[in-house]
Amino acid sequence: MPDRVLVTPEAATLIRRLKAEHGPLVFHQSGGCCEGTAPMCFKQSDFRVGQNDVFLGVIAGCPFYIGAATFRYFAYTQIVIDVTRGGGDSFSLEAPDGVRFVTRSRLFSDVEARELDAAGPPAMGPQAFQQCQSADGQENQSRPQGG
Repeated sequence: MPDRVLVTPEAATLIRRLKAEHGPLVFHQSGGCCEGTAPMCFKQSDFRVGQNDVFLGVIAGCPFYIGAATFRYFAYTQIVIDVTRGGGDSFSLEAPDGVRFVTRSRLFSDVEARELDAAGPPAMGPQAFQQCQSADGQENQSRPQGG
């Protein structure tokens, strides 16, 4: 089954630095008003994952969630988290460094989409990451192809 979320090596390096500085992190992507669909990075202690947030996977050791309404648009899209310079105002932890996380994406192939459908919907809520950790504890840090 294809991974729903990947991270570029550059973004993974930044995430590791932020984790060393701030402790455990969580990513959330919503369709909110302030940052649109930008991925946001928070200290886990500063962000409450909702029961309707969809758990997409783990990037650089951090859980990645997406709002349920936004997931409906991204259900057949592989999300690749990257980093770029600039960014302006943001609540995300990387903003003071003059960089920002961005979402790049590609549509899943028909074969991948069938695999995802067969696996059923992704887990939701804060317990999804804990279940993932207890199941296998693996991190998703692979390099995106063509990304």
